[in-house]
Amino acid sequence: MPLALLALAVGAFGIGTTEFVMMGLLPDVADDLHISLPDAGHLVSAYALGVVIGAPLLAAVTARMPRRRVLIGLMALFVAGNTLSAFAPDYDWLLAARFLSGLPHGAFFGVGAVVATNMASPERKARAVSLMFLGLTVANIAGVPVATLMGQSLGWRSTFLGVSVIGVLAVVALALLVPRDGTHAPSAGLRGELAALKSLPVWLALGTTVAGFGALFAAYSYITPMLTDSAGYADSSVTLLLALFGVGATAGNLLGGRLADRSMRATLFGGLISLAAVLALFPVLMRTAWSAPVAVVLLGTAAFVTSSPLLLMVMEKASSAPSLASSANQAAFNLANAGGAWIGGLALAAGFGVTSPALAGALLAVLGLGVAGVAYGVDRRRVPQPAGRERLVAGNVPRQSETVRS
Repeated sequence: MPLALLALAVGAFGIGTTEFVMMGLLPDVADDLHISLPDAGHLVSAYALGVVIGAPLLAAVTARMPRRRVLIGLMALFVAGNTLSAFAPDYDWLLAARFLSGLPHGAFFGVGAVVATNMASPERKARAVSLMFLGLTVANIAGVPVATLMGQSLGWRSTFLGVSVIGVLAVVALALLVPRDGTHAPSAGLRGELAALKSLPVWLALGTTVAGFGALFAAYSYITPMLTDSAGYADSSVTLLLALFGVGATAGNLLGGRLADRSMRATLFGGLISLAAVLALFPVLMRTAWSAPVAVVLLGTAAFVTSSPLLLMVMEKASSAPSLASSANQAAFNLANAGGAWIGGLALAAGFGVTSPALAGALLAVLGLGVAGVAYGVDRRRVPQPAGRERLVAGNVPRQSETVRS
């Protein structure tokens, strides 16, 4: 694997840290800025809104630019947003800075995924994407806990200064390690990128992302009360238990990348089935202190097995505009975050019990499996069936004695 993937992983580590660390710093920010906790929660929403808006917008307007330059520029914008967050004089400025920090998030992963797959051999494209996302999953193990402790000990502003330093390191790594050759976007430009999003298979792939990861966030958004009220853990133990989710997510991400290089569609179906099964078992697994950590690890593993095949599927269905399509997939991921949390909250509000959001998530996973099945059916009708055995290989590049179809 190219060393340049390390630079992408460093950038992903910084992005993952700043995205999730705010959740642990909300009480400190609220006390310091003299705002209510619900108002502080809007800082999380502002970042997510920046991702949803910035992902397709920045990918589209940079369609004709060299991808190496785009990646460096996006990470520089990320550094600026986090630096402004550290020095924000009041709540309104911090809200704007968090929105700015979220703008480059989706486009970075979108463009980075294209660069990663271009640098890898055809049979290793999914693994290349999973290695880039390794930075995001490791952030949940190390970055977020360390940044949270830093914010609680030295003040929340120090956290964003620390994240800015990670961003600067990523800029340097991108400049040194990402090659200048072979990183230019196709000549289709903005119009061609936007036209690619008219494809039904692209929207079905994005819909699978929304439903699949909505299933994850329906449960994960309420994992703390499940661990404390159902499994009986103390509040002080939750941070360590959430790090176990990062361990599972890292394992699932690497496993999904390896399996998707063998069969992308089978990996996606298998991941969604596993996710539905894990979520359906949550009410049982959360009853005891010994089985609850197992449930947390399994949730991260099952959910992130699907990350690489979902992204590659979107890129393949929009082969003329892979940067915009993969960036749109990141926007879909954040819509899943918001939508899944909302649906899980409805289950709680209806009085179905503290573990009921997991059952709502299981239904969403089944919905995602259904959308993926429809997408498979559409593909079979659109593509003539060649004779002989064939195997789906990410990237649509033939290998010896293989017939490849999307």
